[in-house]
Amino acid sequence: MPVKINIIELNHVRILLLALVCAVLTACGFWRSPSPAAPLPAEDYEYLIGPGDILNIFVWRNPDVSAEEVPVRPDGKISTPLVEELVASGKTAKQLAKEIEDALVTYIQDPLVTVTVVSFVGGYEEQVRVVGQAVTPAALPYRKNMSLLDVVISVGGLTEFADGNRSKLIRKVGNTQRELAVRLEDLVEDGDMTANIQMYPGDVLIIPEAWF
Repeated sequence: MPVKINIIELNHVRILLLALVCAVLTACGFWRSPSPAAPLPAEDYEYLIGPGDILNIFVWRNPDVSAEEVPVRPDGKISTPLVEELVASGKTAKQLAKEIEDALVTYIQDPLVTVTVVSFVGGYEEQVRVVGQAVTPAALPYRKNMSLLDVVISVGGLTEFADGNRSKLIRKVGNTQRELAVRLEDLVEDGDMTANIQMYPGDVLIIPEAWF
């Protein structure tokens, strides 16, 4: 007697088998999703001064007005000879130098000012923050062309309790926040450089604890 095959049931079996194969491949690490596309820092990126930064301010031919190791106060302002209560936070070194020149023009003819940031902290928008199962969670000053691997090295790597491949990156793109999956375990333990992505100022890296 011929056996009748139920096409619907056969399709269900095929779907279940495919799902099972996918689950096995994923668990074994053979099937890995690609690293998420991420906006790269612009080539003309310039650091923005923030509270806690230390500045050297050089006024050409006027050493008495120049100043070394000028701290940017928590309110974002600095004080230098002849220039008091000047807002430095949120400005590039060039922008701040121009504002100091404008303030000094009353006292000095054609002042020429150079501002150098000698110790970086930066505002939150200029930091990369790492929370969770890092050896030393920290807020890191962003560096041009900083990568995910650079960040992991800076925080001492992952703890033994970290679930690196469930980590995520919170990134502000325009006026919205995006959540990107990152594969820290593949990057750190397996040396899979396809998991190494560019970081961006203001990124927050969250490393969860593994489920045992």
